[in-house]
Amino acid sequence: MNNSSRVYELGQSLWYDNIERKLLDNGELKNLVDTGIIYGVTSNPSIFNNAISKSNDYDSELVALAGDGKSAYDIFVALAVSDIQRAADLFASLYGRTGGGDGFVSLEVNPDLAHDTAATVEEAKRLWNLVDRPNLMIKIPATLEGIPAIEETIAAGINVNVTLIFSIERYKKVMDAYISGLEKRLALGEEIHGISSVASFFVSRMDSKVDGYVEDKVNNGELSSDRAASVLGKTAIANAKLAYQEYLKVFESDRFRALLPKGANAQRPLWASTSTKNPSYPDTLYVDHLIGPNTVNTLPPKTLISFNDHGTVEYSIEADISGQEATLAALAETGISLTKVTDELEDEGVASFSKAFHNLLDSIEEKAAKA
Repeated sequence: MNNSSRVYELGQSLWYDNIERKLLDNGELKNLVDTGIIYGVTSNPSIFNNAISKSNDYDSELVALAGDGKSAYDIFVALAVSDIQRAADLFASLYGRTGGGDGFVSLEVNPDLAHDTAATVEEAKRLWNLVDRPNLMIKIPATLEGIPAIEETIAAGINVNVTLIFSIERYKKVMDAYISGLEKRLALGEEIHGISSVASFFVSRMDSKVDGYVEDKVNNGELSSDRAASVLGKTAIANAKLAYQEYLKVFESDRFRALLPKGANAQRPLWASTSTKNPSYPDTLYVDHLIGPNTVNTLPPKTLISFNDHGTVEYSIEADISGQEATLAALAETGISLTKVTDELEDEGVASFSKAFHNLLDSIEEKAAKA
């Protein structure tokens, strides 16, 4: 049995943070599904930018669409929807076998809409209808404007993958939006059975950001090496583990339990950005320490290979909670504001996806012009 399957027995599903046409064409993605290595797929503008811009796999279809007078954005949507549909179909059996518990494929709304609630809801509905697969999840960023969009999209009966969550306080708003969406849908006389959602809590980027601030303080003589060691490479896991404690509180609450007889599903925490950015840290750091029931971890290719080769499979998500609290307390004592860190990470995340998206559109226009 592979490590992915062992983790699945502990209640965590490993999803693949990658999609590209050649994986669909050569059978590699199907093999990952059939052998129990992955239980879902996530995508984002950066992934599609790499897939479309840096290969010739889409060129013939891209040129044909351009010849029909399609805009660069419409061409992207057509290419992405095709890939997402094919991937969703590969997971259809798993989705059915688990009663809609797994086998999801995620597609993100236009990142330029991150601060536009109404346009995000409209785009989510449009993409949902275009893909037309029950195991699709629409990705919506957890910006302040995204929170009401999440509620409205859930109320419309659409599965949502909430992305770019960095702070526990914002995560609480995400969970509230999900439950409010279910309650609103019931109030409209609609069914909530079968609606699923995950909340993508970003991990490794936090250590990269915090470590940078800590190292600056050490270099400036504001912080000793001993005190720095109490937080370096530890903040992200501490933040995620404490977020899981909030998840338990919310989805074991009377408010959510009242929805269970109606068929409500808990919104699972999803650990995202789990590749190790610092080469001095273990390459499976953000997988090994975040394993627990009713969670998802989405892994890029190298991390997935590494974890199945030498990852540690054990129930770890609730290990040493007091130690995680001490880590965040130690961070506060350094004078580094966790709120400032998470605000910056959200802004950078939105900007990064928007930049990748526009690079992709530029690439599509260039390919179309050369045809």
